[in-house]
Amino acid sequence: MTAKPRKSQAKARQYPSVISWRFAFVMVMLTSVFVALLARAAWLQVVEPDMLVTQGDRRSLRVEADTVMRGMVFDRHGEALAVSVPVEAIWADPKIVIERNAPADERRWHALADIMQMTPQQLLSRVGDDPKRRFVYLQRQVNPAVVDYVKKLKVPGIYFRQESKRYYPAGEVTAQLIGFTNVDDVGVEGIEKRFNDLLTGTAGRKVFRKDAKGREIEVLERQDATAPANLQLSIDQRIQTVAYRELKKAVLSHGATSGSAVVVDVASGEILAMVNSPSFNPNNRRNTPVHRFRNRAITDTFEPGSTMKPLAVLSALEFGSATLDTVVDTSPGTMRIGGSWVRDPNNYKKLDLTGIIQKSSNMGVAKLVLDMPHQHVVALYNNMGLGEETGLGLAGESSGIFSYRQRWSDFERATFSYGYGLSVTAVQLARAYATMANGGINRPLSIIKNNEPEPGQRVLAQTHALAMLEMMEANIGPGGTATRAQVQGYRVGGKTGTARKAVAGGYGDDYIASFAGVGPVSNPRIVTVVVINEPAGDFYHGGEIAAPVFASIMGASLQLLNVTPDADTGPALISRAGGNNGN
Repeated sequence: MTAKPRKSQAKARQYPSVISWRFAFVMVMLTSVFVALLARAAWLQVVEPDMLVTQGDRRSLRVEADTVMRGMVFDRHGEALAVSVPVEAIWADPKIVIERNAPADERRWHALADIMQMTPQQLLSRVGDDPKRRFVYLQRQVNPAVVDYVKKLKVPGIYFRQESKRYYPAGEVTAQLIGFTNVDDVGVEGIEKRFNDLLTGTAGRKVFRKDAKGREIEVLERQDATAPANLQLSIDQRIQTVAYRELKKAVLSHGATSGSAVVVDVASGEILAMVNSPSFNPNNRRNTPVHRFRNRAITDTFEPGSTMKPLAVLSALEFGSATLDTVVDTSPGTMRIGGSWVRDPNNYKKLDLTGIIQKSSNMGVAKLVLDMPHQHVVALYNNMGLGEETGLGLAGESSGIFSYRQRWSDFERATFSYGYGLSVTAVQLARAYATMANGGINRPLSIIKNNEPEPGQRVLAQTHALAMLEMMEANIGPGGTATRAQVQGYRVGGKTGTARKAVAGGYGDDYIASFAGVGPVSNPRIVTVVVINEPAGDFYHGGEIAAPVFASIMGASLQLLNVTPDADTGPALISRAGGNNGN
């Protein structure tokens, strides 16, 4: 009887030990889990919190951007030359396309490829097979009809984005001058490139936090959009259109390689027209040769030929080696200088200064230039704007080829007087003639409409500048080399230029035909320069093919500007100058 109670007591004593072991195990495990959670929390919150912050921001932060249209470009009268129109871009989310297996729906996928002018395989290749990519453009600047069609297809993973596209209402008439933008709306040619910063605004941006229901609860950052500026050019679209029409007609009819024309306001130095042919359609540049993008009026240089003769005569007048009454004996019409010949087409015998310009005498200007230091001639040419940029500031503008060397042979000095040994651009030539037309004041040219013209710098005596206008008027009259430059109802003056194009080792058989002139002579308003490059056929002289273009452009421009006809007024410019040389 005494043994049983001992056994039950022993069992009773064993239970607490088992319970204690289990309890201890549970406590250790709970403590370990708690410590692990605490350590993990400490690691995430203190040591490396960026990951959680990033994950949270991805779920709650959103960014909204306001698109800003590019500024508009106008002519001097407010006619639009470049505008931006809203369009859309089509893009794909490769992850969604792959997860939803969008290509498996062949009807929709093939229709999407067809409207984008791609094969289904090309479209699939464009999207790719990398699910980590979340954005890829399929097509930019899509017209609204295509966008509406693609939206109706409802292809998974295909989305749309607002953007803008540049449109040029004048098309090829202003193509090289205005230039164009790329697919990202950044100017890459012409005015669009030169004033890209001015025409480009800054898009607005807002960073905010939203809750689980998509409601905005906090704005973290806000940046207001900056509106772009509009640009008003000095161009007169009416004159620009006339100039392009007449130039294009001449280039095509004479089989020329190219041509340029520039119209300048004499009083302000503003460019009223600047055209080139052949041109291109800036609204559809597909398959357009790159060389057509070039604004030849400012980039292409040429030897100006006889259009320099007025400057040579002015050099003699300014230096004092000749006066308005000087007579030069050009007999016998040829002159040998250092083993080379200077020739006139005929023996003009004795010529006054007006006769030298009227007959375009190489002998006459050569003898005038050889009677004075070459440094003076070079300096006057340079003061007239040759050998330097015109002030337009357009990308690609050339300063020409102009020599400042100290040693010149007599033959080089002689040929320099009639436009060989230097190269100019059409706008440089226009600037030089504008200087003569406004009484000897040289102003930089401007492509922007100016309310107040720059004061400029006097480089010629007023008497000499005005006298030269009458000499150039005689060149257009009977007996001159440019009778085809006459404008009905107006007194105009100008000078033809015909020069062989330089090749390696000398001169080839191609020509540059040019004409530069002023109108009306009684009160000069505009200067027009026409350059025809490499005309084909039997006609290649400036008086034959460039002068008629000048007449058409000048006549239409004077009428558009409401300039009173002055054909009945007599040549009295020199007397009006009153003998004041303006120095």
